[in-house]
Amino acid sequence: MSQIPVLAAKSAKGRLEPFSYDPGPLGDDQVEISVEYCGLCHSDLTMLNNDIGFSQYPLVPGHEAIGKITALGSNAKFLKVGQTVGLGWNAGSCLHCAQCLTGNHNLCSTLEMTIVGRYGAFATKVRCHWVWASPIPDGIEIPKAGPLLCGGITVFNPLLQFGILPTHRVGIVGIGGLGHLALQFANKWGCEVTAFTSSANKADEAKSMGAHHVIDTHSEEALAKAAGSFDFILSTVNAKLDWPAYVRALAPKGKMNVVGISTDPMPISALDLLIAQRSVSGSPVGPPSVVNQMLNFCARHNILPVTEEFPMTHANEALEHLEAGKARYRIVLKQDLN
Repeated sequence: MSQIPVLAAKSAKGRLEPFSYDPGPLGDDQVEISVEYCGLCHSDLTMLNNDIGFSQYPLVPGHEAIGKITALGSNAKFLKVGQTVGLGWNAGSCLHCAQCLTGNHNLCSTLEMTIVGRYGAFATKVRCHWVWASPIPDGIEIPKAGPLLCGGITVFNPLLQFGILPTHRVGIVGIGGLGHLALQFANKWGCEVTAFTSSANKADEAKSMGAHHVIDTHSEEALAKAAGSFDFILSTVNAKLDWPAYVRALAPKGKMNVVGISTDPMPISALDLLIAQRSVSGSPVGPPSVVNQMLNFCARHNILPVTEEFPMTHANEALEHLEAGKARYRIVLKQDLN
């Protein structure tokens, strides 16, 4: 089998360097994808730095891949060679546990994550189980599609999981890589959308992306006025927030869901929850069926991430750009590895 060229870090916080590996024979249930573009996500940076503690080196990042199928295993179904597909955070699941059998593949206890214990898509090729290779519908720009497979599904999935209705008042906390997509989704869902941001200069941009209202989170008065207003609040930021203020911003039976990862505890009063039957939760990326629904929704409503493009060989510069907080709003690497 020929070697697959990749970019890999040999240690935590190390620079990406050219590397190659022999993937071995293609599994019966696998597909091989020739990577054309790959998004650069903050989770790639988290894994490279071993911030969670389970990274393995050499580590090849990349879990927002877009490309054409070059090979199919004998058991692969519904796909064909030459078809353009995407691969996100997950690359495989058992298909026989209770979660998989009820369509919740993303909650499988033996979930195979694309850059955990395997090599990702900062590469010329990447493999996955055929179930997790998502066909890209016509109408979605291929160079911009990658971030939808992680950032997009992360903020789309809660709309389905928590039964959000077009009549709901929805708050989106943060206008970044996740939040700018969440604003578009919630608006096209038909909701009344409010953006919570610590960057007042983003107000006009937030409104152009779908926000009907903008709240400056530096203003305690503005947060206080929002009390009891929202049916649903989605927090997309990786930062410590005034959690009690956001809980109190929920209407009776309101729900707050967290998709941004913060390691700080959330000091939430049980009284604030029970007196108005509020709830707080978290959610991961979605299962393949929801990924496909999201992609079709994006094609129908022309929803795309705002992206910056780097050559894949300049991945280290792109990582520095991301770590410095300069990305607006997602970074995509274009294939140029040999």
